[in-house]
Amino acid sequence: MTAGRIACMTTPAQGNRIPPGATWAADNGKFGKGWPGHARWYEWLANTVDRYGPDRCAWAVAPDVPFDAEGTLAESLPWLPRIRALGIPAAFAAQDGCEDGLIPWDDFDVLFLAGTTEWKVGDVARRLTREARERGKTIHMGRVNSAARLRLAADFGCESADGTYLAFGPDLNLGRLTGWLDDLDDRPTLLQHLWTAQPQGAP
Repeated sequence: MTAGRIACMTTPAQGNRIPPGATWAADNGKFGKGWPGHARWYEWLANTVDRYGPDRCAWAVAPDVPFDAEGTLAESLPWLPRIRALGIPAAFAAQDGCEDGLIPWDDFDVLFLAGTTEWKVGDVARRLTREARERGKTIHMGRVNSAARLRLAADFGCESADGTYLAFGPDLNLGRLTGWLDDLDDRPTLLQHLWTAQPQGAP
């Protein structure tokens, strides 16, 4: 992580320390079992920014409703300015159907491709990444756990992607993961970071 090729994704439920010098991003824990509620999430985020500094934080994703575009818009809107107020970029989790006028383009800095797998890897998401670049946004793809998906994220023009691949069997999978990145290094790409969750209890 300190070499800059792999960054650290953290959530309220992890409780892991971010390695010195590593770039980090903050997920909210809504996808899964790590959501602590709005007040505790924001307190955790503010404390994490204070502890590690805003300069190393690439973004924090606002609370969303997984797979629900209307619910995500309503959930995220009050929190996007509060994330920015911490001095870090705010990410908006794009869900299936958000392309139908449910993206608050002026209120966030990073378009986080969430939603179902079929939607996230389809033509609509590809079109949204083009629009996001035209609007000066950074693009991130979530749940990227294979070489093929990483290549797709790069082809879409994503600057970063995240996955849990390394967290399961890190000794074995680190070599495979860096091999994926080596393959991308031989191709023109905007991909700068692969974000990974650390195993539970890691320092």
